[in-house]
Amino acid sequence: MKNQLNNFKKKIDLNIKNFDTILLKEPYIQDNQTKTCSLFEHLLVDFYNICFYHLKMKTESIVKYDCEQQLRLKGPPIIIVAAVREAEAVANACAERNIAVSGICDSEKRKSEKPFSGLKVYHTPDLPKNFPQARFIIASQHVQECADQLIDLGYNEFYSPLELLKDYDVNKYKHRISSTFMRSRLDVSKKSHEYYFDDSKTYMRSLDVMITTKCSLKCANCCNLMQYYKDAKNTSLEKINSALDVLHKNVDYISEFRVIGGEPLMNKDWANVVNSISVKNSDAKIFIYTNGTISPKEEQLESLQGKNVNFLITDYGNLSRSIDKMIERINKYNLSFDRQLAEDWIDCSNIKHHKRSTEELKEVFKQCCVKYIYTLLHGKLYRCPFIANAANLNAIPDNPANYVNLLTNSDNIRQQIRRLVKNAKFFPACDFCDGRPYDPSSKLGYDGRGMIAAGEQVSKPIPFKEYK
Repeated sequence: MKNQLNNFKKKIDLNIKNFDTILLKEPYIQDNQTKTCSLFEHLLVDFYNICFYHLKMKTESIVKYDCEQQLRLKGPPIIIVAAVREAEAVANACAERNIAVSGICDSEKRKSEKPFSGLKVYHTPDLPKNFPQARFIIASQHVQECADQLIDLGYNEFYSPLELLKDYDVNKYKHRISSTFMRSRLDVSKKSHEYYFDDSKTYMRSLDVMITTKCSLKCANCCNLMQYYKDAKNTSLEKINSALDVLHKNVDYISEFRVIGGEPLMNKDWANVVNSISVKNSDAKIFIYTNGTISPKEEQLESLQGKNVNFLITDYGNLSRSIDKMIERINKYNLSFDRQLAEDWIDCSNIKHHKRSTEELKEVFKQCCVKYIYTLLHGKLYRCPFIANAANLNAIPDNPANYVNLLTNSDNIRQQIRRLVKNAKFFPACDFCDGRPYDPSSKLGYDGRGMIAAGEQVSKPIPFKEYK
């Protein structure tokens, strides 16, 4: 057994100190080539998978839960991490407890151009110039990722806001978003932090349930690749429910379900999908992403009353031709929504084989801002919407390392899902993406054009290389 173990370690260049040089997936990836494992090798992979993951969490879980007492003590300035919606509640909670906050930091440079919740926003890479030492409250849901970035900048004191938000009353404040929407965002955020402290569970912060590839717009630079579809289709309610049933049985918790397309309202069963998710995941939050071009039917909206459903409406100006009627109907049935003006996008819709090295692929994945947006499309689970749609379009080679097929009769689906969620350091499909970083100006793990105008339309599908 010992000799077999040593031989296997050599065979896949497995180094416990640098375990992430391979992608533990079925099949695994080495030097960007798909390999296959014997049953014995799978057992060894799983063994090292478990050992390394727990070792990693024990050494890296440096974000502290108890924060109020420590933050009241004299010490370095206090910075809130990430100018996200939840940060406003964190800032309010600090003010309630007389915890002085010196600012907010964010990886998106454009967010540093104006204050957030009355606080100056600093571009995260510039922090050391302004704060040689600092204490950080991580408002972002990506807890470990934020800590890792700040550790690289030389910082070592991090706190979760869970203790601060424990009794936070959203109705006490006027937020930038509605109280109902803020409550939903905080519920998702708190779950993310709670599961950070419980590494034994398979947890998904966010699942994109992609119910159609049809869209009422044809944006030239859609990051979900709708502009490439010649034959867009809805996914049947039966297939969606079957895949969600598998996830329900094999994932410990999913905080939010994001019903998306395309334009999800183009699938006539969209409300049935939402209601089905709500019945099986009563405490999870459901967000419907729409472009304001289609006003939902009143009976559909009526069926959503009393459920944890939120509409997130992107306002594309004149293109969002039904947005006012949509909001009027949503208000009529007392449903939660947030209307956001379409801002500039990160250019990330080009499909190109870059032929990157393993280290370069790891950097692309590390910098990616959507690597926790798990995507369900036609019964397969992917790590992000780019991979899901590139694979569905056959714009990349079919590679089982890019997804988990939830509708097979495999007896190790839970294990496959856990690998996808817990251990991936990149996917083969990442080599076909320009990258989608928080800050495209840095060019780390990014080959795109930077920030571009949102919503520019094309008249017909964009051609691409198709793999058979």
